[in-house]
Formats: sequence, structure tokens, C-alpha cells
Amino acid sequence: MGNSADLLISNGLVVTPDSVFAASVAIKDGKIIAVGSADAMPTAAETVDATGLHVLPGAIDVHVHFRDPGYPHKEDWASGTAAAAFGGVTTVFDMPNTIPPTGTPEILAAKHAIASSKAHVDYGLYGLLGEDTIEAVPALCAGGVIGFKCYMGNTFGKIPTPSTGAMLEAFEVVATTGKRISLHAETNSIMERRETRLRAAGRTDPLAHIASRPAVVAIEAVSRAAILAEWTGARIHILHISSADELRPLREAKARGVDLTGETCPHYLMLSSEDYARFAGVIRVNPPVREKRNQEPLWQALADGTIDLIATDHAPHAPGEKTRNDIWTVDCGFPGVELQMPLMLTAVNAGRLSICDYVRLSAASPARIWGLYPRKGVIQPGADADLTLVDLAREWTVDDAKLQSRSKISPWHGRAVKGLPMHTLVRGKFVMRERALVSDARGWGRSVHSIQQMPPPVVRNPDQTLQAVTSVPHRQGQAA
Repeated sequence: MGNSADLLISNGLVVTPDSVFAASVAIKDGKIIAVGSADAMPTAAETVDATGLHVLPGAIDVHVHFRDPGYPHKEDWASGTAAAAFGGVTTVFDMPNTIPPTGTPEILAAKHAIASSKAHVDYGLYGLLGEDTIEAVPALCAGGVIGFKCYMGNTFGKIPTPSTGAMLEAFEVVATTGKRISLHAETNSIMERRETRLRAAGRTDPLAHIASRPAVVAIEAVSRAAILAEWTGARIHILHISSADELRPLREAKARGVDLTGETCPHYLMLSSEDYARFAGVIRVNPPVREKRNQEPLWQALADGTIDLIATDHAPHAPGEKTRNDIWTVDCGFPGVELQMPLMLTAVNAGRLSICDYVRLSAASPARIWGLYPRKGVIQPGADADLTLVDLAREWTVDDAKLQSRSKISPWHGRAVKGLPMHTLVRGKFVMRERALVSDARGWGRSVHSIQQMPPPVVRNPDQTLQAVTSVPHRQGQAA
């Protein structure tokens, strides 16, 4: 080859959703230019020996809360993306429940400015889809969103929950854009009623949190959202699937051809209500970590494709906000972006899933679902060189104090894990190298909205949308 590469990663085991093979990876101008045997590689300015390491496409975490702007004591774009880099995550999608919520093009532009100045890894920004932001959808798309977030249930930040009528109109409008809507699928009215009664009955213990949001809140919300998506043609993604029970409406909607995808998180696969006694308020998250019987069906759903990907719902809070005695006053969520890969690699080591399955769930599927494939989520010529080099044999113990996140408190503290990202590259640049943050990586991350290519919109029942029926003058008295 006449061309020389900028960087050559040699002697590693390259992982794809289908295979693991010994290969070198050549990188030039931030992109992969060759994958193959060492003797077929171009010369390179720098060579990294990856002997003993697996070379994975960087994980894409489609569900993080970096709290910036608004809650800098919990997290900001620098600390959150540093945590991502340490976790082998090369692209993150940040949720809109910051202050102010990302619901206007001006607020979105300000958030883009913050993210681009601080991010160590690439990112997408969600626009808020709420009762009063429907008219902003075209401007938010023009301003660069990866998709939209709709809160069917109350969570941190107290974003108002739209009525079903507003959701239908919102789905009608977003359907025309082709963008995907990520849904917090819990039915708010059920939860509010139950929480009010539980508080009145004096229940302040951690398990009261599950009691206020039984799985039926998810069954109802997923079913309702799927019907609205089917009617409008909107594409939807079900966030943080926590229960075995909501898998049935997911499967049924997929079988009917609804463009619906779903995610679960490590805490729903690996923790249960049995851990509440040990972690008390620290484990409080929406939707809740549920009874142990939910774990096996969630693993099966990952295996059979009912659940499409792994995300984290990285939701950092300060230790004092997680350790209050009254469960209703504990902020919901905990950090996850840094630990998802080690936790899932531990499951790989245990034989729970294959390393190929993991790459599909953490990188290839999210890239496909969000229109970033084959630029992201794959190790092949032409793709961005977003890579993480992991030592699958490295055994260590999670220590909250050593997390990159500002939130030094999680239900993973003290957990033995096996598997660790040693180096993370974003578009060919090391952002984390030998377990240290690269000093000039801050501000390297950039928004992926400009490379997103969603399939053409599929709009259903366009003649019955609210816009159609209110803007077309009805010709009264015309002969039929």
C-alpha cells in the first residue's frame, strides 16, 4: 500500500457481531482504512501492540443524563464523557431533562456549545417532546437532535407528562421527520395515585418505591405507545425495560410491524429487590430495580431480539441526595456509563452471552437503530475509528471513590468484575490510554447528528392528523 497510516493496532483480537479473529487495524484521518493480517497493513506513524486484548467497536450509550447545564454538582459534560471514555463508550446520547429542558432551538444551541467545548467522546442530544414543545419539532430537528424524548412518567427534573392526546399529536408531527422517539414508558397517573396512598399510609421504606410503580405501569404505557406509533408511523424506542411483564406488548407490537425498539440496563439484569436492604436509597431508580424473577426473562429477551440493545440510564446524583432516610426524598438514578462494559464483560466471561452478542447489543444495534451505521458501531474500512481495547481477563473490584463521574455513589460498589477497557479511541484519537484520561481529549467529541441517516419517514393515517383535520377547509354541502 502506498498510503501510510497514522496508527496501526496490531496483534489484537477483533470482535464483530458475527466473529472474533486475529487482525491488525489501520487508521488514517480518524477512519479505519484496513482490517486484516499484519503483512497486509500499510506502514504507520505509530503502532500499538494489542497482544492479549480484544478490539471492540466503542460502545454507543443511547441513554445518559450528563446534568449540564443545570446540575453541575451532579455531573457535567467533561466528567460525564470522561466516565464514558473509561467505560469504553465512544458515543453517548444525552437526555433533555437539564435546566432549562432542551425544548427550544435556542436552548439546544446553548447545549451544543457546552457539549462541544467539554466532551471527550462523540454525542447526540435529544430534544424534549412534551405538551408545549410540539411546535418546536421542526426547529429542533434543524438545530441538530439525535431524536426525541417523551416522558410518559414522572422522573428526575419533574418534566410534565403529556396527555395521551398530546402524545398522539406529537407522534404525528415527529413521524414526518423520520426521527425516533425514546419513551420513558411508565403511566404517570397510576404512579402518582399509588405514591400518594403509600405516603399517607406511612410507607417510607425503600421497597415502597417498587410498590408505587408495579410492572403494570410499564405494561400499560408500552401498549399505549405502541398503538399510537402504529397509528401514526412514528418510530419509538422503549427506554430502560425493567420487567418481564412488558416484554409481551413489546413482542406483540414488533410482530405487528410497529417500528419499535427497546433497551435494558445492567441494573435490571444483575440487581433485584433483594439488594434493597444492602443499598437502601442508592438503588432507587425509575423504573425500579424489580424482583429477581424478572432477570431471566430480560436475558432471554436480549438473546431473542425482543430487546435490541444495552444502555445505562447514567443518572448521577451527589451522595447526600442518595442517602436520605425517606425513600420519597431520594433522587432517582445512579452512574452507569463507566461500568456498563465491565459489568457486561463479566457476564460474557461467565458464559451468559458471547462477546459477539455483546458487540451487537452495545455497538452495532444502537448504530443501526439511530442511523449511524456503518460510520459507527463496526470495525471495517470506512468506519470511524471508535475503538475500545479490552482486557477480558482483568479481574478487579468496583470502587465508587475511583469513578470518573462526580457521583461517587452506586449500587455496584464492592462488586467483583472481570474485563476492563484499557484504551479508548474516538475517531482515531486516544481519549483514554492505559487507564488514564488523555490530557488534550477534552473538546474532541462532536455531535453525530450531522452523520445520522434515518430511513425515509413512514407516515400512517396522514389524512387524520390533527394538522390535517384543522388546516384543510371542509367543503360543506358538496355533492358526494
